[in-house]
Amino acid sequence: MKKQLLSLFLLLTAMQFAVAQQTVDLAMMQRIRDEGMKNSQVTMIAHNITDVCGPRLTNSPGYNCALDWVTAICNQWGLANAGREAWGEFGKGWKNEQGSLSLRVPYYENIIGYPVPWCKSTRKTVKAELIMLDGLDSASIDKAGESLKGKIVLFNPGKGGMTDAFKAFASRYGDTSLDNIPEKYMFTRKQLDEFLPFIKSDYYTTLYLEKKGAIGLLGSGRNSRDGTVFVDGGTGYKTGYEATLPEMKISREDFMKLVRLVKDGKPVQVEMNIRNTVYDDDLTGYNVVAEIPGTDPALKSQVVMMGGHLDSWAGGTGATDNGAGCVAMLEAIRILKVLGVQPRRTIRIALWGGEEQGLYGSFGYVKKHFGDPADMQLKPEQGLISAYYNLDNGSGKIRGIYAQNNPAVRELFKQWLAPFADLGANGGVTLSNTGSTDHISFDAVGIPGFQFIQDPLEYETKTHHSNMDTYDHLSIDDLKQAAIIIAAFVYNTAMRDEMLPRKPLPKPEKFVFDNDFPL
Repeated sequence: MKKQLLSLFLLLTAMQFAVAQQTVDLAMMQRIRDEGMKNSQVTMIAHNITDVCGPRLTNSPGYNCALDWVTAICNQWGLANAGREAWGEFGKGWKNEQGSLSLRVPYYENIIGYPVPWCKSTRKTVKAELIMLDGLDSASIDKAGESLKGKIVLFNPGKGGMTDAFKAFASRYGDTSLDNIPEKYMFTRKQLDEFLPFIKSDYYTTLYLEKKGAIGLLGSGRNSRDGTVFVDGGTGYKTGYEATLPEMKISREDFMKLVRLVKDGKPVQVEMNIRNTVYDDDLTGYNVVAEIPGTDPALKSQVVMMGGHLDSWAGGTGATDNGAGCVAMLEAIRILKVLGVQPRRTIRIALWGGEEQGLYGSFGYVKKHFGDPADMQLKPEQGLISAYYNLDNGSGKIRGIYAQNNPAVRELFKQWLAPFADLGANGGVTLSNTGSTDHISFDAVGIPGFQFIQDPLEYETKTHHSNMDTYDHLSIDDLKQAAIIIAAFVYNTAMRDEMLPRKPLPKPEKFVFDNDFPL
């Protein structure tokens, strides 16, 4: 055993030494930087994806608009094979046409609120009395009994008021090493299996609430303060699952006022108007892909992939989640194309659908092209992908990269970051994993998949899945920097003699987000 461990150590050391000897084309790095800084198209791309297409719930008109626009711009730039690619069945699209909520008794006041995706319409404007439930479960519903009929339910889970306002919404990493940054957003199969029953319970309880006569549901998260409303969820897109009763997430200030009024025994009446359109003519899920073909006869069948998820939630226009990642990836491949790069390997951009419901688009692509981690019966294409690079943590500048427990790439990635240290890419390379986004679909079948480390800005505190996820919360200069670094990583991967080193193949195991119930 000791001899085996020593041999493994020497092999890894040799691999890292060999990697460290790779030279970086500094002249090309400067050309990439100059194009990205002087001729950036970041604002144009961001405007079209967010302002023009709007919310991009998968299979909604906004998502289809984005698929068409990305296809058109990639063709305009001269990329090859641009267009939609089906990955499997997603389900129904949904678009909110109108959503308003107001307090009518004891006085009139507008309430900040947003319909939950895939909920039902009210069909007409309804005025109804509020009734409060402290538990959203069958026991609480049965206890309320006949009093629920014709009422709009205010669900108060009893978790207190608002979060305090003493912590800054936005932050950056300091100029210190991030080599040892811990794991982030990682979930195990066991954790999700334990969590799914709670999701199923909420879904079936909401159906039961409507069966008992309630006509609407209001709720709010503790972080939904200062006009920010976090709203996601909904299960009605999936075949076999019904749409639930009209539901809105509202601002925390409005919510707490309604709670106090109801607790005080005052009559409280609200007016709700929700108009939604469901799209079920095409249940297929689509990604959008495009390429710069490889030119080396021996290597052009190999591929370097890059991407982010194009879909979003419906409360905002999906600017930081994940318009930002798509903007940076599109700008990166534009830079390489306009510079006339002749990559030895093919460079392929893929923007994914259905990520918000469980990485559907990227995992569907992986199963279609590379294999299923459940049995690890791999397809020939799996061996031809050198790497996949992902961006999906807001619009903060790139500070480093997660190596996903692949020590053989660590020194190589440090070399690739070095020319951009003055742009802030000086955080380092951590061996830690990060999860909950599309690179783990690739990692699950043994393809090197990586996510960059980004400045957090206000991603988790303000914009992620909220009504504030709009163009004006993008950091345009940071996205320019990110696009430059992504272009450099993709170029270096496409031009080196060997594909990137790989970790040992994982054991067969059902993919962490491969569930029979939407997340």
